[in-house]
Amino acid sequence: MPTDASAEQRTEDAGQRDEGKDAEGHRRPTTSLSRERSLQGCRCSRPPNGSYSSQLLYFSVDVGPELSTPCTVVGELFVPDGVDADNPAPAILTTNGFGGSYKDQIPALQNFAENGYVGLTYSGLGFGGSSCKITLDSPAYDGVAASQLVSFLGGQEGIAFTDQALTQPYPALTAVVQDSVDHTGAPSTNDPRVGMTGGSYGGGIQFAAASVDPRIDTIIPMITWNDLSYSLAPNSTGIISGVSTAEPGAAKVLFASLLFGAGIANPGVDGYIADPARLPGCPNYVPYMCNAIAEAVVTGDIGPQVVSELRASSVSSFVDRINIPVLLAQGQQDTLFDLNEATATYDALKDRGVDAKMIWHSWGHSHLAAAPGEFSFSAPDEDAQYETGRFMDWFDHYLKDENTETGPEFAYFRNWIDYEGNAAPAYATSDTVDVGTARAFHLSADGGLLPDGTPVIPGPKTIVTAPGGLPTGVEPLNINPAGNIPNAQIPGTEALWTTAPMTEAMDVVGAPTVTLRVAAPGQPVVFAKLYDVAPDGTSSLINGLIAPIRISDPSQPVPVTMPAIVHRFEPGHSVRLAITGGDISFRGGLQGMPVTIFADGSGPLELPVVS
Repeated sequence: MPTDASAEQRTEDAGQRDEGKDAEGHRRPTTSLSRERSLQGCRCSRPPNGSYSSQLLYFSVDVGPELSTPCTVVGELFVPDGVDADNPAPAILTTNGFGGSYKDQIPALQNFAENGYVGLTYSGLGFGGSSCKITLDSPAYDGVAASQLVSFLGGQEGIAFTDQALTQPYPALTAVVQDSVDHTGAPSTNDPRVGMTGGSYGGGIQFAAASVDPRIDTIIPMITWNDLSYSLAPNSTGIISGVSTAEPGAAKVLFASLLFGAGIANPGVDGYIADPARLPGCPNYVPYMCNAIAEAVVTGDIGPQVVSELRASSVSSFVDRINIPVLLAQGQQDTLFDLNEATATYDALKDRGVDAKMIWHSWGHSHLAAAPGEFSFSAPDEDAQYETGRFMDWFDHYLKDENTETGPEFAYFRNWIDYEGNAAPAYATSDTVDVGTARAFHLSADGGLLPDGTPVIPGPKTIVTAPGGLPTGVEPLNINPAGNIPNAQIPGTEALWTTAPMTEAMDVVGAPTVTLRVAAPGQPVVFAKLYDVAPDGTSSLINGLIAPIRISDPSQPVPVTMPAIVHRFEPGHSVRLAITGGDISFRGGLQGMPVTIFADGSGPLELPVVS
């Protein structure tokens, strides 16, 4: 495990931050909501000059069935100066994204400490110096481990140690505000006032932890999943609930291989020597993960058992156990966990009456650099950055009981808006997620996408899929859609339909849909894509997003829901729908075959348009 000496006792000073904001900063206090839980003795003041101290700690936790698997977790605790048993403060718990460590979240917790929060960042199981195997944020493993860290924040002894050998106990923590009851309304011991935040893998853990521990008060999951079986082998048809489908679509072989390799390599030689139990079977993973990656890479498909295991680590399977306020933040440029996943989680929470709001920001797994004034992992600033300010407001409201607004129900970033400083002007807001009105474009056999009222030409277009699930062309990879790779398809493997150039700007916010009528001799896998075609004829795949479609019954209509987008088609630009027989970032169907798509009988391409 790492022994970052500089982290063991880090004290920093920072200048006082401005408590208020102007109209575009969105941090003016308004009316507080009443709370049902009792807050015991919280003055929740800021530390003088934003100063704090930190301590590297090791935690002994027990996870799995009957808590029979001991693990050691490494993390770092931040306590603002002046915060103690007589002046306690709320806490923030956070962990790393996939392949990272507790160190990744240090800038965030430094910022929270400057604003008067106790903070604990830790490496998830299997990562960054923490022992045991990766379980993909399973509630029974990662969730239970996080719950024991909640107990530490609540004052329980015997969990934290100052040495890796777990021989030097850390005193019981008394600096965190205690709640009198948990979120079931029952009295609970070692119950801290605590929220969680983090992105990707550090977002999934929040749902897992909240599903097993009602002491957690609120969460802010960023760029994370709803159903891992959809994330890693998406199907854009056969939806049974949210993004979950009756069968998987096509495996994201590039993303899956990179993530799998990162998990195996993460402990390094020293990690495997120190914890040899991580090596047998599937190295650094629970056993099913090796089967999953083998199925995905060889066949492009994953079997029912793997689907079941992936869903067991997905909020789609236990959303009924999430009963606390949730602020979801998801990325428009994200080809791993797309906007549809956050929407599925949001809808499921709202259907149950849970207090949930959602932000669609510019950045994501396929473009991690946020827009200026939007967000920063390395230098968070709640005054200068729209999202960072929203997060601080959320925690101040739910953890400190401050009279801060929690922001609009739904906000989405528009990259066509010019602004300076804080990105707030680039965000449109709404009291509903369904902001667009469907605008229909009908498929015509001559390759047109025609508006309502324009006669279409009936007839088919036929493409072929490649044998072995191989790609039928080249284009930028989904792990880097901005990469300098030309878009070229093998003749006969792509069907295109294109609108006339726009006479005025058209803003699309939401998930495009289309229903296809097809004919095929088997059960093909094809790929739907939406392009912006410039006046010079060059086409751009919008945010690199691709919709695999596994057609299990070609005799029936095939309804397709594509990944949601936020995109402006400028005047003079056209919309293009493409159906291809393969894709370079996926493993498609193993059988090559002709697939015929009929204009007559296919439903229109519907775009949710806000202007």
